[in-house]
Parts: sequence; structure tokens; C-alpha cells
Amino acid sequence: MIKDITVNAIRREGVGKGPARRLRARGMIPASVYGEGEASVPVAVNAKELASLLRSETGHNTIFKLSIPGLDELANVIIKDWQTDPVKGRLLHADLMRLSMTVVTRVSVPIVVVGEPVGVKLEGGILEINLREVEIECLPGDIPSTVEVDVTDLHLGKHVSVVDLKVDRAKVKVLTSEDQIVAGVLAPRLVEEVAPAAAEAGEPAAAEPEVIKKGKTEEGAE
Repeated sequence: MIKDITVNAIRREGVGKGPARRLRARGMIPASVYGEGEASVPVAVNAKELASLLRSETGHNTIFKLSIPGLDELANVIIKDWQTDPVKGRLLHADLMRLSMTVVTRVSVPIVVVGEPVGVKLEGGILEINLREVEIECLPGDIPSTVEVDVTDLHLGKHVSVVDLKVDRAKVKVLTSEDQIVAGVLAPRLVEEVAPAAAEAGEPAAAEPEVIKKGKTEEGAE
């Protein structure tokens, strides 16, 4: 999703914890700009501006313009990766990827489940969501903010898969396997059985989605 927003960057010199902490004390974070066959450029950007973009409806797939000193043209970029303080939740670092509006790019888009399944409403089932993002490939201008799946007609024991997602497949190529289950309605007994089985197998519990989701520590950030 393209937004008419320009974020001003400054060139930065020096790497490591010391310079990074001094930047953060000024309300900025270190960032790297790369892509489009050009060398990576170390910059610093306003932390609040980037956090606001991440919390917007289009999130990390928001396409915005970046102004870099010394470059005549504004760069179209998205936030490709980011690091946050696991305790305070504040941004520590970001990777910004240049985009050509005429070249197909690959991104992950949040899945939005809509509707109340009949299997939950009338049949006593429990809705289980298995997939929260789908990987797609399309032109930057065609990146959807979310991908929707309607579960209203799901009965007990039924599910919807990636193939059921509502996307314009003439413009968007879905890379995630179409057979992968997105959500299903399970009987309460089955839910209780699945959880202990997963724990015995050492499988991690499914995490709830977060607005700012990367959780690398400050030790790993410049």
C-alpha cells in the first residue's frame, strides 16, 4: 500500500552500541537502506515516525518515500525487518528495502479472519486459527494491506485453506501452499487433546500476533 509520506533520514557514521545509543537518546534509530542493486546505506531515522508506520493499517508493507542527504531522488521503501527492545517494546533498528514500482516483489501479508462460524455459534465448536500471514508476490502498488478469509459457513470439523483466501489472483501470486489450513472449527475435546500432544512433542505454542513483532534484543542491534 503506497502512502504519501516522506521520512527524512540522515547519514550516520560509526557502528556499535555507543553510537546507536546516542542516536536513540535523540529519538532516532539506526537503519540500513538496501536493494535495487545499490550499495547499502547506513542512515538514522525518527523512531516515532517508523513506529507509527508499523502500527498503521498497512503495517510493515507500507510503501513510503525516504529522503537521504546526497541523493537527488526520493527512494520508495518498505520496512523489511526491524528489531525491538523485548522489555520496553521500543524500536532499536530497521532495515529499509528500496522498491521499483515496476518490479515484482515478495512480501508477507496478515490474514484477517472474518465472520462467526456456524460451527461455533450453533454446534459448540471452537475456532482454531493456524495461519496468520501469507506470502505473496506482486507489484508494489498491488500489495494488499490484509488478505481476508470468511469462516461464517464453517461447520464443526470443517476448515478453510489458503486456496480460499480472497485475493486478486490476476495481480497477486500466492506463494504459500494452497493446501495449508488457515482456520478450522474443532470440537472442544479435540482442542484439549491437541494441546498436550504438542507439548509432549516439544512444539512451541502458537504466538499471538503483535503490532511490532520482531523481538531481537538490544545486544544484537547496532
